[in-house]
Amino acid sequence: MEHQEAYEKAKKRVEAKIGFYIHLAVFVGVNLLLIVINLMTAPGHLWFRWPLMGWGIGLFFHGVGVFASFKGDSIKKRMIEKEMETMRKREVDDK
Repeated sequence: MEHQEAYEKAKKRVEAKIGFYIHLAVFVGVNLLLIVINLMTAPGHLWFRWPLMGWGIGLFFHGVGVFASFKGDSIKKRMIEKEMETMRKREVDDK
């Protein structure tokens, strides 16, 4: 049973990483296309930077969500464990 749980956890991590890499590849491809279009049509007005920055922020947080959660336990799991510990301490204090 433990092997199956470890497999499912590893599978979920791999799927999240692949999702991020696909997002990154699409980001690079689309933004390169936008840069080329911008430079060919209106080189005096560099508008490509706005979608690049907006999408880049989203990509950054996607990466943080994927890779920060893989260093040890996930942030959510740590927060849940901390909250459970706080609740246990309150129960002990109430008794």
